[in-house]
Amino acid sequence: MHDTVYFETQGIPSVFVLTDEFGGAAQTQADALGLPDVRRVFVPHPMQDRTDDEMHARAEAVVEQLIEALTA
Repeated sequence: MHDTVYFETQGIPSVFVLTDEFGGAAQTQADALGLPDVRRVFVPHPMQDRTDDEMHARAEAVVEQLIEALTA
């Protein structure tokens, strides 16, 4: 989150990627950092113990959301 906020404040479009389990905590932190509308994309929780193929599938599932968030 800190990196995303930093890049955004420098004029570099950024998207924060996180698992859906941490949405509330991410909003609290975004509010505290002064960028409550920071762009974010959620992936299914949990991420640990996923195989490479599972990770690739999860990335493929959100790539369009990432592009949309960066270009909207």
